[in-house]
Amino acid sequence: MPSTNPIPIRTDLAFRPAPSENSSNTAFSPKSSATHGTRHKHTRSSYSENSPLTAVSRNNSLSFRPLKRSTPSPDKTIAVINASGRQAASLIRIATAVGYKVRAQLRNLEGVIATEVATNPNVKVFVGELYLRNKPDDKRDVTAHAPLPGILVNHALISQLFNGAQLAFINTTFYGNEIQIGEAIADAAKRAGVQHYVYSSMPDHAAYNPEWPSLPLWAAKHEVEKYVRKIGLPATFVYTGIYNNNFTSLLYPLFCMELQPDGSFVWQAPFHPNAKLPWLDAEHDVGPAIIQLFKDGPAKWNGKRIALAYEYLSPIEACRAFEQGVGRRVRYKRGPIEVRVKIPEGYREQLQALEKLWSLDNNDPEKQPPYFGDLELDKRCPDDALALWEGPRGLEEYAREIFPLEEEANGMTWMLEDEGEPELQGTAEEVEDVDNNEEEDGDDESFDEGLVMVSHHEVF
Repeated sequence: MPSTNPIPIRTDLAFRPAPSENSSNTAFSPKSSATHGTRHKHTRSSYSENSPLTAVSRNNSLSFRPLKRSTPSPDKTIAVINASGRQAASLIRIATAVGYKVRAQLRNLEGVIATEVATNPNVKVFVGELYLRNKPDDKRDVTAHAPLPGILVNHALISQLFNGAQLAFINTTFYGNEIQIGEAIADAAKRAGVQHYVYSSMPDHAAYNPEWPSLPLWAAKHEVEKYVRKIGLPATFVYTGIYNNNFTSLLYPLFCMELQPDGSFVWQAPFHPNAKLPWLDAEHDVGPAIIQLFKDGPAKWNGKRIALAYEYLSPIEACRAFEQGVGRRVRYKRGPIEVRVKIPEGYREQLQALEKLWSLDNNDPEKQPPYFGDLELDKRCPDDALALWEGPRGLEEYAREIFPLEEEANGMTWMLEDEGEPELQGTAEEVEDVDNNEEEDGDDESFDEGLVMVSHHEVF
């Protein structure tokens, strides 16, 4: 089994010195903090002294950093779809920074990320859906995992996207018939002579064990992966862990980190509290990892699956890391998924299947189905990812540095309420079961779009 410690970073790398406190670089804080007339609390870029990361290395994303691997300036173009999604946007930022050109499909130009992509001088943007409605007045929800008569594939846009592209990073979504769209994209890439096709895939759990239910959105990706292999594209398949960025105090299902009256947070989900799950900071770490795949090329990675996750933590351990970062008590409550906002039908179907796959009736963490379907792939967390990129941002650092900023952008003010270091009023190991309210011990060492289910910009 993989290590239970978050992000076991290599220590045989050369490091740049940490910036001094007198450095001219100012602390990163949101503009709106100035409006409130107070300093943002979460500006210290280091892990807590008792973090497992600290014992191994000080190499986190905002302090020590491994030196870049040398590489010639690339003269290649990458085709990307769903370019405002967290995975694609992460790749576009770093790819264009090191010299790649990008041809990017955007569903629309709405939102901060879409604007960022569209105004990047090294990106040529193609705006439009990857599906077409046969009738203009057709208002159906196109996310349902079912036959969609009258919903077609936008072949013209897809073909245009690949003109002049040598590389591709493809993360299909459930808008339209994902399997038909995924197959059309693969066909277009092959016609265009794409040299390396990286597909963001996920498992069909029923393919590994007939007693496990399929998660509809992931099963579609599994079918697309099979097709890509069938037509002989030089391809690599990345399986992304649960996004750190999924957490929000907004009432979104599954990853709501709900703010309590006493200022603490509670995360409720059906996962066994002591069963391990893979975690990934998609915005920070997908881009560097995919760039390394492109640099190594299909000679090294053709046909391989990669577990792209930098931490392998149980819900209790995840809450403990989050608590250390955010400086407030964080508790995990095992319970059903609560849907309190309007969500696409396809995502609703996914959540219903997820509750069956990771059933509340299972009291044995060893019997929880592996997140990636294949236990061997789960066991390769985080080694697969660290072979590509050695400077990840862990859940603790995300909770300290990024979560408060995203919360403030969403209109929350809890991070501005006091200036002192808060005193933790409990531990993240206190787990409440919704059914019986019995507390469980968090020290048991026994055993996702990404569970990348939903984010502000995309669903996987």
